[in-house]
Amino acid sequence: MQRIEKPSRMNWFEIMETYPDLWVGIRDVSWEKGGGTVESAVVEYIDGSGGSLTDMQVSSGGDLIAVYTTPDNVLQLGMVEVM
Repeated sequence: MQRIEKPSRMNWFEIMETYPDLWVGIRDVSWEKGGGTVESAVVEYIDGSGGSLTDMQVSSGGDLIAVYTTPDNVLQLGMVEVM
């Protein structure tokens, strides 16, 4: 896992273009109307496997969200719900 030195806000398409086919850890997410689609977020971490980010998502209490950037624009969350 790699921490981004100077994280900045990006829209979802910029995130996918900058970090293609990787797991990213995002914070401060703005959701599009209706929810479910990231409008913009701050990317703080990138990871090839996602395991570390999913663990961080669980321990952060929802402050960090692990998502996978796919070339077909499908949003895949690391976890859907934490019980």
